[in-house]
Amino acid sequence: MTRPAPITSLQNSHVKRLVRLRTRREREHEGVILIEGAREIARAAASGVALTTLFTCPELFSPEAAQVAPTLTSLPELELSRAAFEKVSGRENPDGLLALAPTPRAALPEPGPSAVTVVLRGLEKPGNVGAILRTADAAGADAVIVLGRGADPFGPNVIRASQGSVFTLPVAVMDEHDAQEWLAARAFTTVACTPDAPRTYWDAPLTGRVALLLGTEHEGLPAHWRDTDHSVSIPMNAARGADSLNVATAAALVLFECARQRRAAVNP
Repeated sequence: MTRPAPITSLQNSHVKRLVRLRTRREREHEGVILIEGAREIARAAASGVALTTLFTCPELFSPEAAQVAPTLTSLPELELSRAAFEKVSGRENPDGLLALAPTPRAALPEPGPSAVTVVLRGLEKPGNVGAILRTADAAGADAVIVLGRGADPFGPNVIRASQGSVFTLPVAVMDEHDAQEWLAARAFTTVACTPDAPRTYWDAPLTGRVALLLGTEHEGLPAHWRDTDHSVSIPMNAARGADSLNVATAAALVLFECARQRRAAVNP
């Protein structure tokens, strides 16, 4: 069967739709997400995400894209010219693969006795949210709860920053009241990460069911999220004026301290 010619017109309906889907409003209106990049698409497929359409540009294929593309032959595929793909891409150096899928509706798993859940409130930078998702996955966290209308956890930039971990880790968007009720009903120990807490994070008990609460760098957590079982801080070299860390870095430190304490409890 003759392969259809690549789409070359920047006014093509598929191209115009993909450009619109760069915005959160359009993605939410259609109920779809846009996944760009070979690694991210491969992880989505491996995690059971129901990819619906694949857009390719073989001229732009990276070595990884050239390996991943043949594994996706069951999907409807539309080939784009280089100019058309670069028009719809959100990347400076695209690798020639982009896919659409329905917006995931992840249900939080019932937590085990040593579950770690990360709660993100108000984070607006996709890079930070994606980096935290990637770190939470690597550190063995069980779930991430995103509160309210911060960065879209399934936006293309979060997906990219997470390197696809958003698909391998349960991620739920919840309102604050529902999240607090969910955590309380399951007897989570809540740990607020805040720079003015007197207790350092390595001195807090982080075993059992733990929910790590993280807010924005400039505002932190509001009072109703700081009224928790524990508040912890990360000590800094204040003599040189350091008084804060990037929230993704702070999350990494506390998440791996959780992992360390759990390992020590199993292998004292």
